[in-house]
Amino acid sequence: MKKALLVTHVSGFVPQFEMNNVRILKEMGYEVHYASNFYHPSYGHDNSRLDGTGIICHQIDFERSPYDYRNFKAYRQLKQLMTEENFDLLHCHTPVGGVLARLAAHATHTGSVIYTAHGFHFFKGAPLFNWLLYYPVEWWLSRYTDVQITINDEDYLRTRKFHAKRVERIHGVGIDLDDAGETVREKKRKELNIESEKILVITAGELNKNKNQKMVIEAMKCLKGIVKQDIIYLVCGEGNCLEFLKRKAAEYGMEGQIRFLGYRNDLREILSAADIFLMPSYREGLPTVVMEAMNAKLPVIGTDIRGNRELIEHGKTGYLVKVNDAGKMAEYLTILAENEELRTQMGKKAKCKVCLFGKNQVEREMRELYSSLKGVQ
Repeated sequence: MKKALLVTHVSGFVPQFEMNNVRILKEMGYEVHYASNFYHPSYGHDNSRLDGTGIICHQIDFERSPYDYRNFKAYRQLKQLMTEENFDLLHCHTPVGGVLARLAAHATHTGSVIYTAHGFHFFKGAPLFNWLLYYPVEWWLSRYTDVQITINDEDYLRTRKFHAKRVERIHGVGIDLDDAGETVREKKRKELNIESEKILVITAGELNKNKNQKMVIEAMKCLKGIVKQDIIYLVCGEGNCLEFLKRKAAEYGMEGQIRFLGYRNDLREILSAADIFLMPSYREGLPTVVMEAMNAKLPVIGTDIRGNRELIEHGKTGYLVKVNDAGKMAEYLTILAENEELRTQMGKKAKCKVCLFGKNQVEREMRELYSSLKGVQ
């Protein structure tokens, strides 16, 4: 039987984003293996979502920081695994996983090698440090990459100048285009104890510096009068900035308006209960959660960055603002909060916009890519 190896440095990535690809590979006759650090789960508290999937898991002691010398151990573990299992296909994701897996594959003559970049750390407007560190690494490793997958135009155009044998652009990881419906909206609002007349805004993602939820709290502070009292902000996610964000909310006297829900398995239902989605990140590739929000017919206010720009059409499906321009975010929040008809119009256009990013479309793209790999040697 043919063998495929998926590699990510955090173990929640495959069950969160890659199960469609797992299914495709199995249907093509591959035995699917997964190498990751299962002691550091993400997108949840454990690895239970891998139970019953038939995926063969291998512990690799990845460290999240690319500067951590202990990643040399992870590299040796990957080389040993590839030597023992003799994989026919390697598909790696995440920066650390992508670097170490491609180096190990080159050393062990493992192929074919696919690397999906879910948003390079170097991009237009990125700090110079990111360009000096990450760009040369990706440029060099592209010569060990049979197929480079990108998910946004900026990365695609830049990577075409690299050394990978093929560069492809796909429409993200694929989202479920089904509509949760109005019944779910009312039920979830009652469950969350949100009054029907309140304007519910939401962010979802890891609570870290990059996701920049602080900007939303600053925007909430800028709101005035009755609009401010009518808005409830739900923060979905966990991370090392949680306590900082709670202190910031308390400092501004907004403990009652800002609610921290932690990691949620019912995000689609929560989105159906919301009115506006916010994406205040410094960096994104092609944010799945924005697509999920748009599919739920929510207008999105996001920072004017790569990834967000490809999804949010300013003035049509939402608004784009400069990173950390909390005043402008508050201005657009006020406009949307006071105009239900505008929210509805933008939400309908947002729903239409994400039709190209559905699971069926991405499955066609990935199935075609995997099927073509015999010619990539």
